[in-house]
Amino acid sequence: MTAFRDIRRSDIQPMANAIRAPENLARFWRGCGHYLLMFRAWLVLVALLSSAAWGQAPAYSAAGMVNASNYTPGPFAPNSIVTIFGSNLSRSTQGLTPGDIQNNTLPKELNSTQVFVMNEPVPLLYVSGSQVNFLVPSNQRDWDVQVRVVCQGQTGPEITVTVVDAAPALFQTVAGYAIATHLDNSLVAPDSPAHAGEIIVVYAAGLGMTQPNLDPGVIPQNAALIQRLSDLKVYLGGTAIDPARIQYAGLTPGSAGLYQINLVLPDSLGTDPEIRVAVAAQSSPAGLKLAVQ
Repeated sequence: MTAFRDIRRSDIQPMANAIRAPENLARFWRGCGHYLLMFRAWLVLVALLSSAAWGQAPAYSAAGMVNASNYTPGPFAPNSIVTIFGSNLSRSTQGLTPGDIQNNTLPKELNSTQVFVMNEPVPLLYVSGSQVNFLVPSNQRDWDVQVRVVCQGQTGPEITVTVVDAAPALFQTVAGYAIATHLDNSLVAPDSPAHAGEIIVVYAAGLGMTQPNLDPGVIPQNAALIQRLSDLKVYLGGTAIDPARIQYAGLTPGSAGLYQINLVLPDSLGTDPEIRVAVAAQSSPAGLKLAVQ
């Protein structure tokens, strides 16, 4: 067996000269060709493996789909904002920017993420790796519908949820009070309560289709009454108020998926009564208070 020895410059120089000879240079590169091909194949493999690692399909379940207003489970109503919690829902976080809104309409794709309802893309308001907020189409009829998230071409599971005519929900503070305002737009709160006989604005979601009913994703610019106004009831302290005290119930201009109920509070009213809103058999959750003194 030949022993290893130190390689001297004098050993290398003849080899280098031989390789640089024109007749040998082409032969040298032909011999290296398969190494170049192997290197290129390795680069392709790395790219594919990286794509698999960073392009995983969205993951979520029916239990992770809730009303964005109060995080309660479905059913959902047309023109409601729904939140999906999961993983791999978007490549990064992105909310709406002015550039995303074209012709006064919400986008149907944000940061390479889309949500499909019955295989049709729907308006989006926010996306991140763990959360997506989308708007149920305003013309979606009551039915069991299929929802799925697609991120960078990777589709998540198809989940069935129920859509009904109306699914009222009220927005609430951490302290358990319904979000409402005085006519000067200041917040109705324990330190600034409403009073008997006062006109206030209560904000809601899930009140369903309106007259006129806007196309999906169009941000309302004008008032529009809910179609089921005759079925609307507002309960304060467990008692339905006189329908004549409801001055308006419909879309809030300038805000997608938001409704408001303008009402005159009864002349006799206890402190911080429970408030619920119902449309026929569907009611907002119990236990929410209205700040009243």
